[in-house]
Order: sequence, then structure tokens, then C-alpha cells
Amino acid sequence: MLSLASLLTSRVEAAAGIDPEMRPATKPQFGHFQSNVALRLAKSEGRPPRQIAADLVERIEVADLCEPLEIAGPGFINFRLRPEVLAAAATELLADPHTGIDQAERAQKIVIDYSSPNVAKQMHVGHLRTTIIGDCFNRVLTASGHTVIPQNHVGDWGRQFGMLIEQILDENLDLDGLDLNGAEELYKRANERLKADEAFADRARARVVALQSGDEDTRAIWSRLIDVSKVGFNEAYHRLGVLLTDDDIAGESFYNAMLEGICADLESRGIAVIDDEALVVFADGFDAPAILRNRHGGYGYDVTDVAALKYRAQTLGADRMIYVTDARQHHHFELVFAVARKAGYVTDAIATEHVGYGMVLGRDGRPFSTREGTAAYLIDLLDAAEEHVTRPVALAAIKYADLSNQLQKDYVFDVERMTATTGDTGPYLQYAHARANQILRRAEAEGITWGEVTVLAEPAEQNLALLLSRFGEIVALVASDLQPHKLCTYLFELATAMSVFYEQCPVLKSEGEVRASRLALCAATKKVLATGLGLLGIEAPDQM
Repeated sequence: MLSLASLLTSRVEAAAGIDPEMRPATKPQFGHFQSNVALRLAKSEGRPPRQIAADLVERIEVADLCEPLEIAGPGFINFRLRPEVLAAAATELLADPHTGIDQAERAQKIVIDYSSPNVAKQMHVGHLRTTIIGDCFNRVLTASGHTVIPQNHVGDWGRQFGMLIEQILDENLDLDGLDLNGAEELYKRANERLKADEAFADRARARVVALQSGDEDTRAIWSRLIDVSKVGFNEAYHRLGVLLTDDDIAGESFYNAMLEGICADLESRGIAVIDDEALVVFADGFDAPAILRNRHGGYGYDVTDVAALKYRAQTLGADRMIYVTDARQHHHFELVFAVARKAGYVTDAIATEHVGYGMVLGRDGRPFSTREGTAAYLIDLLDAAEEHVTRPVALAAIKYADLSNQLQKDYVFDVERMTATTGDTGPYLQYAHARANQILRRAEAEGITWGEVTVLAEPAEQNLALLLSRFGEIVALVASDLQPHKLCTYLFELATAMSVFYEQCPVLKSEGEVRASRLALCAATKKVLATGLGLLGIEAPDQM
């Protein structure tokens, strides 16, 4: 649904020939929007701005949307939307099952790679960001009518499993009693031993060979470690309220059987070459090559990610692939994207995008860590927030703090600020939703009914209706540019406008059609807030 602001812009641009750069009016007496388009045209046309403005007012066809246009000051044009137009837009939202979110004309298959924890290790602070961000993209793109295929590229393959399995055998460890925390402690013991005991290191290397060649007993222990880890991951996902399930897991091991074939294919076509005994691909625009197979015959992240791109493009049929990882991995993904395209595995018709995120910082401005100074687990952050508020409010605080900043920037994990019910926070948005619901619940209890938004005489209610009309457009923008802070900013503006409306426009104390219309406006606001919060992965409580 095209917002009223965009509709108005297109009409003015048709008459002026340039972007009118519509801006919200600074005061109600100036209407809803102002444009300085006449002042910008004055220089090129060599005429006074007010004269140009007068000509434009004659040509701009907005009588169905606006009151008669006004010229102010040196040549500004003021636009005041007709109250009935604003009312109709709000009413349309109430009736729309998609809450104004346009469904894509050409639905795409979109693969989103996110979360990606490592087997036998608890999720750390970084996993909080990738999981929350990826979950938001999943929700926004699904709501926009696309088919989203989440891919959880867990670290379930590699040399570390040799030492883990040897340590398990040496300790005669009962895996039935192992949880993810115990698996991480096992990892630490095995890693310390690997550094100190050369005989153990030799056995660990031999065990990796056994794993890779399919030894039945080795594979059984490896599989059990994955199962233990999945339980821990799922507990974290459930606690975070995200959409990931076991069906979304396609870990490093999933692509292992493809690696030899990819190397052979690219070498036979001259795309991959031997350089310093390693098999590499040189891609245009990159100083260093992608290393498919190292000089010892081992496969690394580069070739595994090329295999994943090939699988996702050719088997899953992706039209768009989005990778959500630490910003520091941007070069790696740009390189493997280039290799996959050079190989012809990913065509130019398929979009590949890396969305990098910054670090989570403590209040001291340093990377968030435990009291012991080590990198914090994801669960530590959740516990810290839940010490202050209930779980739904804590999650709102964490997710909103994460998503409301530009993703590439670091953000400070300040529990007291994040959990406040005032200011630009997730709980503040929840509170606005609960307030709207409280008004509607009281009306129902008193037997007061409402239907459509019909009367919008006050500036505060007009502004609220105008903001509501922008929701679908904001969601479309986030679906396109993958910048969720724009949705957060919008929802904060909407919650603030709801607060002003609540203070300046009595709802239950008004009467007749005005009361019914204001109740309908509350219902539309509640609906948009709930939908918007849902897209962020945040619960919209009925009361707080």
C-alpha cells in the first residue's frame, strides 16, 4: 500500500519535473508537508520562487488528497491532507490482513544464512547478533510474500573433533549425561591436552582421518556430540523466541562430500590453479586468492562456502542469498561470492549479500565480557537482562537495542537503559501497545463499539493516522535494504505519536462518532505496533 507521503510526492514530481523533497511540516498551521521545490527551480528558470510556486499550485493535481495548497514565505508550498483521506487510510489498515504490507509481485526464494554456532561450544555474544538479525530478516521477508529458507551453517566438522573424540575415549565419558556446558568443558580439557601432549595430538590427527573416512565408531561419537549440541542450541533459540529449528541446520559436514568434486571441476576448467602447492582461485579485484585446498590436501572455509553457494543456488533454487555474520568476515564472503560467480555456480540473476554486524560492548566501551574477563556467553546477556525485568520485556530490550542501531556499528549493552519503559527502547514500544489495548478493553467492558476511523479533526490524531499509512512502505524498505533500524525508528515515532494522541485527544471521555473514530484509530495503531514488533521478533503484550 503506497503511503500518502509517497503518493503525494509522485503527484508533485509529475508537475515539477524534479523530486519535491517533501518534508513534514514543522507546525500544524503549515499543514502536514512542505516543499521548497519552487525555490530550487528558481535559479534554473530565472524567475521569482513565489511565481514558480503559484504556477505549480495550478498544475499539481492533488485535490482528491489535499485541501487547497498554500504558498508561504519566499515560495514554500504547504500541503494539508484532507481528514477523510487520512481516515480512509487508517481504516484500510484495520481491514487489511497484511496490515498494509504489500505482497511481492514476484515472490522469491530467499536463503538467509545466520546463527551458525559451533558444536561442543556454547553460543557467545556474537551469536546473539547474527541470530536476532537473521530472525528479523526472516520475518520481514516472509511477511512481504517471499519464501524464506533459513540455513544454520553450524560448525560440525573439522580437526577439533579428533581431539574431542580421543578425550571422550580416554575419559570413558558417558555421553548420555553430557550437556552443552559439559561439552564445552570437554573441549577445553582436550584443547589443553593437545597443546601439551604430542602423543595425544598424533592420535587426535589420526582420529580426524578416521572421521573423514567414515569409521563407524568415530562417526557414532561425532554424531552424539552434535545431538548434545543441538539440545543446547534449541534451548537458546526457544529462550530467544526465534524461528530456527533442526530442519534449518545445514552444517559444514553437509557440504563435505561436495568439496572434492568442486575442486576437480574448477581445476579441469582452468578456474582453479596450483599455486605454492595449494589449489586456489584468483578472482578479479582481490589481492589474494581463495584457497580451495591447502598444500597438505585439506579443505578450508573458502571451498566449503563455495559449495554452500552452489547448493543453495542450484538445489534450493535461491533467487537471493543473505549472509549475516561479523562485519570482519565481509572480505571473505565477497571473495567466495566472486569465486562462485566465476565458476558459474551462481548466476548474475541471483543476488548475494553479506550483512555484517558490529560488536556488543559493555558500558566501559570494551567488548562485552564476563566478570572473569572472558568473552560472554549468549546466556549471560539474557540472564543480565532478566535480573531487571520479565523475560518478554528483557527480550524486547535486547532485540530492540540490537536492531535499532545501524547493524555495522558496535552497540553498548546497558541493561538499565535498554529495559526502561521510557525513551527509545523495546519496552517503551510494548508499553504503547499495552496502552492501546487497555483503552480498547475498557471500551469493550463498557459496551462501547467502534468500526471505522471517520473523524480526524485534531492535529494529534491526524499525525497518528498519517504515520500509520507509512508502515507498509517502511517494511518494503527494510525488505530491500536490510536495515532494520529504519523499522525501529518508525515504530518509536508511532509510539510517541500514540502517546501525544492519548494526552491530547480523550478517547473514552469523548462521545458519539468522535469516540468511535478514536477507538478505531487506537485499534489501527495497536495492530500496526503488534505487527511491527512481531517483525522484530518482539512480543506485543496486552498489559504491562
